[in-house]
Amino acid sequence: QRTRGSPDIISKSVLLHPGSPSIYQLGPKKETFGTLTKLTDEVCFQIVDEGKRSQTKSQTSDVIVYQVFGFEGKTLPYSLTIIDTPGFGDTRRIEHDILVTQGLLDLFRSADGVHEVNAVGLVMKSSENRLSDRLWYIFDSVMSLFGKGIEKNIVALITHSNGTNPENVLQALEAAEIKCARDEKNQEQRKTKTGPQKMNTTVEVLNERVRLTACIQNLQERIGFIEEKQTEIKQTEEALKKHEEEMKKNKNFTVEVDETYKDKKPIKGGMWGLVFYDGAVTCKVCEENCHYPGCTTAPSPQRCEILKDGRCTSCTRKCPVEDHVKEEKIYVTKTRRVKKTLEDMKKKYEDNLAEREKKSSLLENLKTEMNQLEADKTRWLEEAYQHVVNLEKIALKAHSISTYVHLDFLIEKMKEKGDAEKVQEL
Repeated sequence: QRTRGSPDIISKSVLLHPGSPSIYQLGPKKETFGTLTKLTDEVCFQIVDEGKRSQTKSQTSDVIVYQVFGFEGKTLPYSLTIIDTPGFGDTRRIEHDILVTQGLLDLFRSADGVHEVNAVGLVMKSSENRLSDRLWYIFDSVMSLFGKGIEKNIVALITHSNGTNPENVLQALEAAEIKCARDEKNQEQRKTKTGPQKMNTTVEVLNERVRLTACIQNLQERIGFIEEKQTEIKQTEEALKKHEEEMKKNKNFTVEVDETYKDKKPIKGGMWGLVFYDGAVTCKVCEENCHYPGCTTAPSPQRCEILKDGRCTSCTRKCPVEDHVKEEKIYVTKTRRVKKTLEDMKKKYEDNLAEREKKSSLLENLKTEMNQLEADKTRWLEEAYQHVVNLEKIALKAHSISTYVHLDFLIEKMKEKGDAEKVQEL
């Protein structure tokens, strides 16, 4: 930050580099202060947090909003709000990105938050002639946060400039095909005047990403449960074929199978800050984890992103909000070794069948149950795929590096199903 600098401020600072401008380091306490300066000023202050941090971590965290005001009609003709999203690309990577995304979502949708953006700045040093893996990851992550309308508001901010034309940076951006404001020659615009972009679409993009992630996380658990159930059915079929005659003769004759069931277990979580609640949104009817992990802020199911128009977008039955709870417990799939008679097995697999199907043999009913489980799996995969389709429609960049982590599972299951077209699209 440049300023002519009063002797009082300079006396409390550490001289880092003499010259023009002289660079001093400030170690501010937790308070609000600021000054605006001109390019002709001879002093530059570097502001750092007095707290010590690990060098491997970003020096700032999550989402920070800076507000510059009170200088209207002087240095600036307007007030200025700057949103900083530090931490993209540091050692915490995807786990930290989730927090940044959540922070932006809360900022853009809250009543007293930010509802329009004039510019999205991608910061690069003037000496950089290519996008490093870290920069590529940062830009990819940023692009994936916004709706399509923001492209003309994306600008490159060049730092450490010596005043010459930053050709290296511009060529690097061109080579990487970074989406940003362009002129009539399809080149990155050096100066641009565009109107502000409303954040409505961006909020929907952020919400849809949360839903996609939650849907695939839940899908993994549901498919795992189905596969356990299929194992149970196969064991039952084998036992039935092997001992059916004995079971018919002796009603008390039993066989052992691995029975699949749902249970709940506690997780680490709880309130943090004044309103944030780290836990899981679960459905009491479907007995599923609708949003876990990643539900770190919503104090109740009503405030969770996976709820849309009063219904869940994640659980099997798309149950209403009142069937959900936010708590520090999740459902887990377990198996137990149980003994069953022929009547036990008939009852278990006939309960959900229509009257005409109940007249079928137990083996036929087991086959029907197996087919239904496969049909459920196909339907759930299609639901997850539709979240990707929705993102394609509204997001500036539908596929990001962080999304690929979740899409890998979806792609794998689509391959197993033999849906080559959707695998290619994903």
